[in-house]
Amino acid sequence: MGSLRYFVAGAAVLAAATVWLLPLPPGTRLFILVVLAFSAVFVFVDSTRKGKTFAAITIALLALYLGATAQRGVLLLLAGGWAPTLLGLGMVILPVVGAWALVREVLFGVRVQQLAGRLAEEGGLPEDTLPRTDSGRVDRDAADAEFAAYRGAVEEDPGDWRRWFRLSLAYDASGDRKRARRSMRDAVGIWRGRPPHALYDGEK
Repeated sequence: MGSLRYFVAGAAVLAAATVWLLPLPPGTRLFILVVLAFSAVFVFVDSTRKGKTFAAITIALLALYLGATAQRGVLLLLAGGWAPTLLGLGMVILPVVGAWALVREVLFGVRVQQLAGRLAEEGGLPEDTLPRTDSGRVDRDAADAEFAAYRGAVEEDPGDWRRWFRLSLAYDASGDRKRARRSMRDAVGIWRGRPPHALYDGEK
């Protein structure tokens, strides 16, 4: 991981220096530098396996990126002409959509942490007792066998967010990230008062 961090740092510095020397407008240069910084920090922090720090830095850089994009869009709108206006309109709308998605994901993450904390206080978090291979990966056969029990618990009482939360963890252990996320959204939805018949349903 150390070599990866050094490589990313060197590549980022080289790319930034190249962009800085190119004959580009200041706004365009800033926009490219922000994208490069976002990409470099994304890889660097991810390689350190510090999830919360990674999430915080990613959110901050994404917000900066969205702001820079919106600024460029406003400048294009002020430039006049149909082509700059259309391009500027797109560059203003996209950051708005991106900001909405960012807020939505942050709130989802906060709510998942709240549910995990409450379940931990109740002693309801499942223990990680699954066997692992020599590479450290969870044994898929064991994970699939444990998953069946959690799925059965949800079918018995689909209105219990705790069971959906544990099912999400079982999906994740089995390697099915898509259904794990859907089941976690179901857990959050029930916790917030959504009726079981209106769930995303992790099986779909």
